[in-house]
Amino acid sequence: MIHVVLCDDHAVLRRGIRDTLTEAPDISVTGEAGSYAELREVLRSAPCDVLLLDLNLPGRSGLEVLASVKETHAALKVLIVSMYPEDQYALRCLRAGAQGYANKAGDPVELIAAVRTVVQGRKYLTAEVAQMLADSLAQPTTEMPHEALSERELQTLVKIASGRRLSDIAEELMLSPKTVSVYRARVLEKLKLTNNAELTVYAIRNQLV
Repeated sequence: MIHVVLCDDHAVLRRGIRDTLTEAPDISVTGEAGSYAELREVLRSAPCDVLLLDLNLPGRSGLEVLASVKETHAALKVLIVSMYPEDQYALRCLRAGAQGYANKAGDPVELIAAVRTVVQGRKYLTAEVAQMLADSLAQPTTEMPHEALSERELQTLVKIASGRRLSDIAEELMLSPKTVSVYRARVLEKLKLTNNAELTVYAIRNQLV
């Protein structure tokens, strides 16, 4: 039996993933969490072979949680499950130590296949991600400016481009408005932009939203 723990702050989406996985006779969902704090508690007692981790968590980004989990549970297989586009986030997640990246909007059957793949110690790659990885190895590519952003800076960029106010972003990320303003300033500086409108245009052009 493959023991799976889900970490996603959206209860409805988490329930949908749980219902999909439990249809498989060899998969058991042994725990659920909506934040990193809850995840730490769950992992203390629930058996877990594969962690399904959302990228967009309150307080800490999914990649920050991934790094922490890798330090405390080195043998745990982590499958990132997100609504973010594969072409912008999949390779970043794999390089950060995830065993795979699956899109929540994808075929539910593929999610079951992904869990079975990573528990065997193999990477789970969709055909699109495999092609991107092959292309990145075959030829050096010029790094896009946003690829130099930290995870928190990238989150801030995406949320601003999605129309969120700084106060809303601060609440969602469980940060102070002042801290979010600092992240915004860093993003503007690194991308050589001057205001939120330009940030939004940049994000749309680069398919970040």
